[in-house]
Parts: sequence; C-alpha cells; structure tokens
Amino acid sequence: MAIISVTSTSVAVNPLKQSQTVGAVLAFLGLKGMMPLLHGSQGCTALTKAVLVQHFRQAIPLSSTAMTEVATILGGEERVEQAILTLVQRSKPEIIGLCSTGLVETRGDDMGRFVKEIRYRHPELDYLPIVLVSTPDFKGTLQDGFAGAVESIVREIPQKSSKQDACPTQITILASSAFTPGDVREIKEIVTSFGLVPIVLPDLSGSLNGHIEDSSSAITANGTNAAQLRSIGSSVFTLALGDSMRGGAQILEQRFNIPYEVFSELTGLTAVDKFLQALADISGIRVPEKYRRQRRQLQHVMLENHFYFGCKRVSLALEPDLLWSTVSFLRSLGVEIHAAVTTTRFPLLEKLPIKSITIGDLEDFEQLAVGSDLLITNSHGAAIAQRLKIPLYRQGIPIFDRLDHGHLTKVGYRGTMQLLFDIGNLFLEQEIKVKH
Repeated sequence: MAIISVTSTSVAVNPLKQSQTVGAVLAFLGLKGMMPLLHGSQGCTALTKAVLVQHFRQAIPLSSTAMTEVATILGGEERVEQAILTLVQRSKPEIIGLCSTGLVETRGDDMGRFVKEIRYRHPELDYLPIVLVSTPDFKGTLQDGFAGAVESIVREIPQKSSKQDACPTQITILASSAFTPGDVREIKEIVTSFGLVPIVLPDLSGSLNGHIEDSSSAITANGTNAAQLRSIGSSVFTLALGDSMRGGAQILEQRFNIPYEVFSELTGLTAVDKFLQALADISGIRVPEKYRRQRRQLQHVMLENHFYFGCKRVSLALEPDLLWSTVSFLRSLGVEIHAAVTTTRFPLLEKLPIKSITIGDLEDFEQLAVGSDLLITNSHGAAIAQRLKIPLYRQGIPIFDRLDHGHLTKVGYRGTMQLLFDIGNLFLEQEIKVKH
C-alpha cells in the first residue's frame, strides 16, 4: 500500500496539473459536430485552447461567452444565451458542451437554471443536446474535468430503449484521459476483431488523429455522433478503461441496468490478457490468431530485453490514471519506482505497490527525482531532465517538443512492445554513453 503525501508548499512554482476545463474540452472533442463553449473570460478560453493546440498540433474548435467585468457583476445568463444562439446560427453544432470556469463558479452562477430557462425561451433548440459540466479552475485536474464531462454526457444524452431494441453485439467503451487518439484507434480495432460494435466515448481517434478534412468546419468533423450517444442505452456491456471512468459506467448501470467492468490499464502482458479474455467472454468468440501471435512476440521481447530494465530507478509525474498504468507496466519489468508525483488524491493510487506517492508539482518532482535513471512526465519536465542530466520519456499532456504524439500507441500487445522499445532504447543509450 502506497503512502499518499501532500506537498506543504502554499504555491505551485512549476505546476504539473492542468485545469479541469482542459480535460472537459478534450473529452468533448471526441464527439462529432461538437462545439465546446466556456462560460468565462476570454483568457480562460485562450489558455485552454493554447494547451490543446500545442499538444495536438491542429485547430481546436472552442468558443467563449467572453465575460467582461460588468457582465461578471450583473450575471452571465444573457451571455450564455447569446453565445448559444450565435453558435447555432453560425456554426450549426450537433452538440454543445457548456463548461463553467473559475470566474463564474466563484460568482455562483446557477448554470443549470440558465440552460433550463434558455430552453424554455427558445423551444427551437429542443433538438440540440447541451451538455453542462462544472469545471472550476481552482480545484480538480485535467482527469477530473475529463471524467466529469463523460459523466454529464452519459447522464444527459443516452435514451432508454426496450429490450427488443438491445443490440447483442453493441458495447460501450468509456476511455479515460490516459489514452491517446492512437490508443483509442488500437482499442477499436481489437474490439471489432471480436465481432463487437463499439461505441467509444469519447472517440478521440476520429477527431484528433491529425487528418485533413475534405471541407473546413468550425465544429468537430468526426468522433462519436449524437445518434450513437442516444443508442448507448441499447448496449449489452460497458468497458470502463481507466478507473476515473468508473463513475460513468455506474451511471449507465443505474440508468439502463448495463453491467460493466473496469480496466485500470491496457498496457502489459497481464493487463492485455485480461482485456482480451473479457472480450472473448462477451462475444463468445475465440481470441483471434493475430493477437495470439502478438502475445508470443511480446513474450519474446520481454524475455530478450528484461535485463535493460531490471533494478533501473524511474521517477514519474503523471495524472493518476496514467501513473497507475505506467507504474504497473514498469513494475512488471523489474523497474524500481524511485519517486511518483501526481496531481490529485485518487483512491486507486493507495493500492499501488510502491512506497509513497506525492501530490505536488514539478518542483517537488525535481527534488524527489535526484538519482533516477529515467524521468517520465510531460514536456515541461525537459528542463528538469537537463538540470539533473537524466533522460526523459514524455507522457501526458502537454507534449509540445515531439512530433505525432497523438498517433503513438501504448495499449494492446503491439502498443506494449512499442513502449518497451521506446523506454528500453533510452536505457540502452545511457549504457552506451557510460561505456564510452
């Protein structure tokens, strides 16, 4: 059992965490025809957009109610109403994701009432799903905002269906913020190979995979569409990928009596074995031969290269879901976790088989990581790696000093092999430098 400690500093000198708003917008971007709308100042929107544009290197649709000093004092309902009407007229979204910010949360705007009264005054908007999620900047993290958006979506959009409408091959996949668009693409490929029809929420592989559209649009061109979201109630099973998705799966169970299973990681031999076995149980189909071959390849790679990992000391600074997954994988290769820093207290983390976890920032990480053989965190850790003269493997958000991170895959047997090679090559490079 890991001991969770919280840093005692009163200010974050080198922040690790991103705001809830970034996480909620990221989740909304996995829906087709989506326009995220932030109720707050233009600065809040610009900061959120800058982080996502840096990370994904593509245009990010995002709008703001552009609260001014006067509007903040008098109330923001009129701003929200005008913003929604303007978006409907100009962008014609199929879904609007409405996020609060620290400014309006501090003021105490009743966002739920705003949406109800706007719908009452404008019945022509009845066709348009408006998903509201509370994302104050002054608490929570990217993972919390992402999970909150997913929970709001499954609470509001899916519709009840009769037993006759249930699709025996349709399953719902709730994928947490720990998974890249490349990860989601690999997961979809694995699931469909069992004859199952997955509805992925959110499907980042459709909207943030760096492709060129036939025509320009102010809203997301791909992702999970509104019809698929409404049909989630007809799924026969829910796979929650990442422990932060447990809440969304429980909502679906309560609303539609859909059973679920949580997979905290999909990286590593044992983790992928469990996932494929679950898919085989749901579908009644034997694990395809190509995955049996990939498993044998992974076993060979692990046997041939384990001595590069044994007793290596690694320090990590990641969001909880990604921290759990990465630590579990490294531990399976005999790596010693030298230090672990995360952004928020999360019940699952106490079960990690390491000595301690610190809830803090990158300044804490730099102090704790001294003596490590490898650092794993986002691109803001590059300066720390240079000062400590320790190699850095980039994970998390944002990653702005490497290309095509959104296409990288770390899940499944194939993704596990790629992660093993990437990290193993860093260890090998260090050994070569020492010898010379």
